[in-house]
Amino acid sequence: MANHNDTTSARCATYARPLTTTWRGIGTFAVLAIAFILPFWVSGYRIFQFSHVLIYGVAILGLNILTGFSGQISLGHSAFYAIGAYTSAILLGRTGVPYWASVPMAGAVCLGFGFLFGLPAVRLEGLHLALATFALAVAIPQFLKFKGLEDWTGGVQGIHVNGPPMAPFGLPLNVDRWIYYFCLIWAVGLLIVASNLLRGRTGRALIAIRDHPLAAAAMGIDTTLYKSLTFAVSAMYTGVAGALSVLLSGYVSPDSFPFFLSIKLLVGSVVGGIVSISGAFIGALFIEFTPNYADHLSKAAPDAIFGVFLIALMYVMPTGAIGALNFIAVQLRRTAGAKWKSEAEPPHK
Repeated sequence: MANHNDTTSARCATYARPLTTTWRGIGTFAVLAIAFILPFWVSGYRIFQFSHVLIYGVAILGLNILTGFSGQISLGHSAFYAIGAYTSAILLGRTGVPYWASVPMAGAVCLGFGFLFGLPAVRLEGLHLALATFALAVAIPQFLKFKGLEDWTGGVQGIHVNGPPMAPFGLPLNVDRWIYYFCLIWAVGLLIVASNLLRGRTGRALIAIRDHPLAAAAMGIDTTLYKSLTFAVSAMYTGVAGALSVLLSGYVSPDSFPFFLSIKLLVGSVVGGIVSISGAFIGALFIEFTPNYADHLSKAAPDAIFGVFLIALMYVMPTGAIGALNFIAVQLRRTAGAKWKSEAEPPHK
């Protein structure tokens, strides 16, 4: 009888797992299809907003890699966002680099900057690391206003840049739609890279460092190197997002990157699911559209409405949107497995 139950349970698990994989594949295809045709359904302003969603999603994905998977708390990602944006703006304004090449170059600059910042920062943990990154977020905008760098940064006036030209290869797209698709290409590409990185050996090492740093070190994992590289990769993602934001807006200034931007990215990370990959874009949808809806509901106190929405979400979905969806998927899988098991078991005599 025990052998029969074990066999039935194994069959239920085998039966339910392909269903989950199938539905996940269908969901991914549906999301990509909607994202591809979206610019032809909405107005130019909405295209601008959804382009911002993709950009915020990339930045939040970088924050998830650092905070969610390696356990390093950062309140300074607005600084990396600013560095990426200014790198792209300076390249476009002074060197004549093509707009598409300025994005990976900005990411490379932020990769190096993040690694250099991460090397000493790995000695800090928890609140001390959060304070160090907070100091970085506060210092960078002031540094960009420094008069000695005005020839490069434009000082408090910032830098105006020309946006991307019309779509290449004769594609029948206006500028708004092309910049949306350009952001979509980067978002999908970086999402795939993050997925392959975190679901492999590197991801397991980061989780081990996050959960049991001493045990990870005892197992031979170079925690200092991994933490520094994680900081670098996270900064690279955020820098790419900053570079894309310059192409979208055509303007950059120190006041575009307040400390509140770091908080905004952190809110998106928590709402989407801080230990998730795809949840970054759900969080980006929240931080882009919820303030607008809150403003429509109450012109007098939109921030209060936004706070109510956030508190309600944290109460209903404490592990974020992806955590809630995973919980629902597990319950459905258990229900399907139990139903199949009841049908597979022979009737009791």
